[in-house]
Amino acid sequence: MTREIDTERRGAAEGPGPKPEWLKKPLPKAAAMRDMETLLRTRGLHTVCESARCPNKGECFERGTATFLILGGTCTRNCRFCSVESGRPELLDPQEPARVADAAARMGLRHVVVTSVTRDDLPDGGAAHFAATIRALRRRLPDATVEVLVPDFGGDRDALDVVLDERPEVFNHNVETVPRLYPKVRPQAAYRRSLAVLAHAAQRGGSIVKTGLMVGLGETAQEVRAVLGEVQAVGVGVVTVGQYLRPSREHLPVVEYVTPARFDEYKEYGERLGLQVEAAPFVRSSYRAEEGFRRRGAGRSREPKEDTC
Repeated sequence: MTREIDTERRGAAEGPGPKPEWLKKPLPKAAAMRDMETLLRTRGLHTVCESARCPNKGECFERGTATFLILGGTCTRNCRFCSVESGRPELLDPQEPARVADAAARMGLRHVVVTSVTRDDLPDGGAAHFAATIRALRRRLPDATVEVLVPDFGGDRDALDVVLDERPEVFNHNVETVPRLYPKVRPQAAYRRSLAVLAHAAQRGGSIVKTGLMVGLGETAQEVRAVLGEVQAVGVGVVTVGQYLRPSREHLPVVEYVTPARFDEYKEYGERLGLQVEAAPFVRSSYRAEEGFRRRGAGRSREPKEDTC
């Protein structure tokens, strides 16, 4: 019998009835997990795979990939869906960008995905640190492509431009959910502000603009279709849609386990709008990110060793 990994933290509420078969994954190889964890810990690095308790962590670590989490490991916001530690963050480490580049090189990545905690305590929200990380990756891995998943920087366009000036191949900022659910899911964020971030990135050009959202939080199919239409209208090219899974009892419960057929409907609807849509229960912003990048037709001609968590 194949062992399977529970995609929610042990002890969390079960949500809307028993978990369906499509939300079970094989357990990863322990040795591969240890190797990746050792590489990351010896360099003092965080990953969103671990901090956000991503259900794809085992699969990605077994492949020898990860999504780097910069600006420390503590977030200044406290979103109800996210398990990243919240509180008073530590001082910025100026050596962190170089350590990210070193780890990416040792992992043999050809497409590097970098995200961060939100740092509302910093004047630029951490934008300069993102830019420094992109530059460090360019120096160490000149043939690699870079994807950044950024916070909203408080809507500061100057901060956004600091990142966009480095011309990452993919600029991602997640809307996360439908507007009606923001007060419950993202009380310190604003849907229109996130939409404005995406619009500004699209107007600047130079990067593929990407966003993502979770489903299963109580949204309607009509609301999801409306979000797809709005992000397409502001210039987004790629959208990821995945199932929300409750990280612990302290987080929002799952309202619905969305069926694979519904995900297919979202994908088909978005594609009719002209979007590239990656939609499935385990899809996350950076899951198999380079595969999506290559499908967009923007990748350089090479065989990648990648698929990030």
